Order: sequence, then C-alpha cells, then structure tokens
Amino acid sequence: MTAASTVKAILWDNDGVLVETEHLYFQATQQVLATAGIGLTEEEYIELFLVQGRGAWHIAEERGISGREIDRLRDERNSLYAGWLARGPRLIEGITSLLAGLHGKYVMGVATSSRRDHFDLIHATTGLLRYFDFVLTADDVARVKPDPELYVAAVARTGLGRERCVAVEDSERGLAAAKGAGVEKVGIVTEGMRKAAQAGAVPGSN
Repeated sequence: MTAASTVKAILWDNDGVLVETEHLYFQATQQVLATAGIGLTEEEYIELFLVQGRGAWHIAEERGISGREIDRLRDERNSLYAGWLARGPRLIEGITSLLAGLHGKYVMGVATSSRRDHFDLIHATTGLLRYFDFVLTADDVARVKPDPELYVAAVARTGLGRERCVAVEDSERGLAAAKGAGVEKVGIVTEGMRKAAQAGAVPGSN
C-alpha cells in the first residue's frame, strides 16, 4: 500500500461506510420483489448487489415480467427506500469523530453508487457533509460500481494522482471499482463482506 506520508486524498463510499443503510435497501428490494412472487434472500442480495453490482431485476425478466412492470416495481422500491431514509439513517459508530479528525488534513470526497436524491435524504440530518470537499453519486456518471468510472472521476476532482488517493469501501463491487481506477484501497469489513468472504467472493489479500 502507498506509504501514509504520500496519501493526500481519501475517497469514501457512503452506504455501509458512513451510514448504515444497506439493510434498508435490501428490505425494500425484498419486499417489492415479493409482491411479484420473487423471493430474495440476504445471501442472494449480497452476491447480486454487493459482489456483482448487478441488482436483481434480471430475475424478474427471466420470470417473464415486462419491462414496464419492472420499471414500476423499481420505482416502488425506490419510493419505499426513500420513505425509510427520511426517518433518519444510523451513522456508522465513530464516523463523525473520525471524519472530524481527518478534516483539513486530506482532500476528502464521497464516491457512491447511490442516487443523488437518496444521498440527499440520507444526509439531510447527519451533519457529515461539512467534512467533504466534493460528492459524486450515480447521477454524475454513466456507469456505477463495479465500473471504475466513479473513482476515475473522483481522482480527477482531487487534482492529485491516483497514487495519492485511498478509497474506503465495504463491498466487493466497490473494491473492484477502486482497483479498476488504480486507487489504493482500504476495505472496511462489514457483516455483508464477511458473508461474501465466507462464500469465497472476496479476495483476502486486499
């Protein structure tokens, strides 16, 4: 890994790194898919969303559900998720003091696959955005993680070389995106990552 003395920028994922929201997204997706007769287990969610970054709508397509109905289901999921977010997400324990301690010492940005409207709902009351120099969401790129586009754009926003940047992630798709952009990585192991690792999906060397 790049020596700490040369690191000048820290690029943060959002869900699972700054705030605990992944369980809400899973529950909203699971609940809406169930109305279409499709079951989604936590293990399947981890593989499809956190490892592959693929989502689950292809399952609906394979069941013969029309594209129009899939769009409706997706909108229903997003609305349900947004309603839960509006109640206030839980901050990752210790994240506020950590960000406060790093603020001013590094260029810091958020690089998240979340939609901008969801991101804004999440952080309406967290008070965390004061610590960041910029935020990039799914609305700012054509392709989200595991594609490296978000991290390529984030590195460019820092005005520094990728060797001066560190990415803080909690999912295999996020780590793949950072690696694809040539960014050194710091992985935060969460329950989802532990389960993915147990399934042999997460390389242990990173």
